[in-house]
Amino acid sequence: MKSIIRELAKSSSPEGMYELLNQTEISLKTRSPIWSDFVSAPLREEAFRLIEPINDFSWVSNGGYSSSERHRMLCIRTEDVGDTPLEISAPLAGLKIEGNFLFDRATPQEFRIALHSMGIKPSAMGDLWLIGDRGAEAICTPEGALLLNQKKGIVRNVEICCEKQEVSDLQLPMQRKQREFSTVESSTRIDALASAGFGISRAKAVSNVKEGKLRLNWKIIKQQSKELKAGDRIHLEGKGTIEVISIDITKRQRLRVKLLLN
Repeated sequence: MKSIIRELAKSSSPEGMYELLNQTEISLKTRSPIWSDFVSAPLREEAFRLIEPINDFSWVSNGGYSSSERHRMLCIRTEDVGDTPLEISAPLAGLKIEGNFLFDRATPQEFRIALHSMGIKPSAMGDLWLIGDRGAEAICTPEGALLLNQKKGIVRNVEICCEKQEVSDLQLPMQRKQREFSTVESSTRIDALASAGFGISRAKAVSNVKEGKLRLNWKIIKQQSKELKAGDRIHLEGKGTIEVISIDITKRQRLRVKLLLN
């Protein structure tokens, strides 16, 4: 394991990767499945790519719904996979965050900051989304949701009250079926492909870039003219993720781009 840790020191998220590696080592020694706290999508993908090929164990991840970004990860011994369904649910709880935001709508990040100030640690929180002007909902660890249950706080100047819920009782973000399609464009600019892929206007795509809602390979991007290539993925808050599968030149010297919408 020490040699593995040295090899992964170049990880883009070394602290998070070390925590997952330590979890793996404990799981191997105790022969007990262990769920991590919530990890980001980039860290999860990196873990699957770099750690999973190692012999003796496998990873399962779950964030509460199909298109969730932040997941808890389960390390299990490979020999136990046959006895442990890969669809196993992580220990999760829902959180309803009520407040009157009719005249002062807040952002998901502002809700997160407020909840952190109320005592929950960032790694105990999964996805969080707005519910119109009535507040927000989130997925947490059961311990985190219990800690915030019936607690009150402030987001901007609005009082909020938290209530622990079953995940099944939440108004989960719209679930999207994976769909592959093609579009013909004059360029592979991120605003053009976001417009075609998410079904929004070009102006709206530009606005989302400027507001930091559009991310390229999980990183916020400020260049609406950024050209994309095969393998790139763009994520739009509330709309899902699009992956560029291939780019080909048509007979009329335009670009046929194949996209995968998740």
